[in-house]
Amino acid sequence: MDWDKLRIFHAVAQAGSFTHAGESLALSQSAVSRQISALEDDLGVQLFHRHARGLILTEQGELLYRTAHDVFDKLESVKSIIADSKDQPEGALRVTCTVGFGSTWLTPRIRRFLDAYPEIRLSIICDDRELDLSMREADVGIRMSEPTQPDLIKKRLLTVHTHIYASPDYIRAHGAPQDIEEIDDHAIIAYGDNAPPTLRNVNWLCSIGKPPHVIRPTKLQVNNIYGLLLAVESGLGIGVLPDYMVDHNTNLQRVLPRVNGPAFDTFFVYPEELRNTKRVTVFRDFLEDEVRRWRF
Repeated sequence: MDWDKLRIFHAVAQAGSFTHAGESLALSQSAVSRQISALEDDLGVQLFHRHARGLILTEQGELLYRTAHDVFDKLESVKSIIADSKDQPEGALRVTCTVGFGSTWLTPRIRRFLDAYPEIRLSIICDDRELDLSMREADVGIRMSEPTQPDLIKKRLLTVHTHIYASPDYIRAHGAPQDIEEIDDHAIIAYGDNAPPTLRNVNWLCSIGKPPHVIRPTKLQVNNIYGLLLAVESGLGIGVLPDYMVDHNTNLQRVLPRVNGPAFDTFFVYPEELRNTKRVTVFRDFLEDEVRRWRF
């Protein structure tokens, strides 16, 4: 299989059109189209359905694309490992973490890392699902629970505590509960149904102080912890948030400060094959330094 044709096919499959693929490859639309037709002739199958609005992969095209994508992904990884042999870390680094941690704790701090290592191309993937590092969905991860996979190296970062918060506007309008029983008199904002394992026990405010299987009604449910933060900030009600999301946030006040929610450890994890990769090492050191700064 011709390597140049395969490279062009991969670009077309990602772009969804000959024109957009040509722009990324610095080739004309007609040149890209000819290469794809030649590849289809070589293989004896049709790889794309041609439509007025773009291209759609055929079943055989999907199979070839998945394989080609894996090949190019591994080549990019090898390229980054080779680049790591230089003095200055460089190359792509994809970090997966939860929406709450990535959007409120990590990204506001990330400039210091990129200023120190300008040759690293960083991608932060905020997703409450745990992406599979062994399948290269990301390079490294920040996990809200201790991983059990034997092929992952783990480093504990910090312990996350959760508490009840409300906005000053809400407290001025409705007061603050003085004990657990008074929570019944307040509007509760909760995480939506089917919270992922990374947000286990996030809705303990709905059941604390209640008999088993009795749940307080909620004013609002939202299945995104950052959306929950914004709803609490708006003055809609009270809600449970991890303390790292409320760091230096003057728009929120702790309610029932002596009531502590579940706490859990977070971990920095990465595959064994990346153990000696400089990009991973310097990012791990950056995280540990930022945790120390945050605590003190």
